[in-house]
Amino acid sequence: MAHTAQERYSSLVDEKLRNTLVTKDNLIFNNRYEGDPKAGKVKIPVRDTEVEVKSYNKQTGATISQGSTSYFELDINIDEAVNEMIDGFDAVSVPDGIVAERLDSAGYSLGLSMDTKSIRKLEETSGITVATTKTACTDTTAYKQVLTAKRTQSRLGVPNDGKRWLIASPEFMEVLMADDHFIRQGDLSQELVQNGVVGRIAGYNVFESNNTMFENTTLVSSKKTSTEFICGHPNWCHRVQEWSVPVGIKNLTNQYIGSSAVQGRKVYGIGISKPQTVYVKRVEA
Repeated sequence: MAHTAQERYSSLVDEKLRNTLVTKDNLIFNNRYEGDPKAGKVKIPVRDTEVEVKSYNKQTGATISQGSTSYFELDINIDEAVNEMIDGFDAVSVPDGIVAERLDSAGYSLGLSMDTKSIRKLEETSGITVATTKTACTDTTAYKQVLTAKRTQSRLGVPNDGKRWLIASPEFMEVLMADDHFIRQGDLSQELVQNGVVGRIAGYNVFESNNTMFENTTLVSSKKTSTEFICGHPNWCHRVQEWSVPVGIKNLTNQYIGSSAVQGRKVYGIGISKPQTVYVKRVEA
């Protein structure tokens, strides 16, 4: 019975986590992997090229080529815990309303933490493509900067298959919404809206996040660095997560008499297998 409750509680936290995340699985990051995340490392199949098409000869057939699928090793190196006391109730007597409130809060908090770490990985991984223009976008230049990102990613072979994404800072979102090229939520499919897409521009699904870098003074010496937007594709952005200890309501002992706690541990890893396909537009002031 306790195991069933842990599975149910963990799934409820995960549902809230998914709703909270801007950097959603299968939209920003893919979660394909081989192995066990609890072991601390997984392997992710990555293919840079498509299957080669060759001429066929009825007598000799077609020469065979070797696939170019490789494996990207992802360290599961982030370990976060939920551990909040419920005072005055032992584990079997906690009211359902309190349990629901704590689980909702746990999912929300985990989502904020995971979003921040995920966006930092996109912004700071060595080898990403950083825009050469470091001045802030205006109403008249924002669309041109997005088109520059589009051209750059197309030259790098990033598929234009409807899955390209753009994460906008609040400041960039402000100027983007003043542009007539920006397709607003009301003109998007219900599925995209439900997944957190706030608009589309130049073939990118647009998401907004206030967790992008803002006036960072350590990334570039003596300058305040802010991220205006990040562009990418889920093919090469990876995140794998797993509950190492499922969520449960546990009795507390020692000095916590007649009290319990919501407890659980989640492990995850974030990586970019082809960093140059992530495009970042920064402002350095």
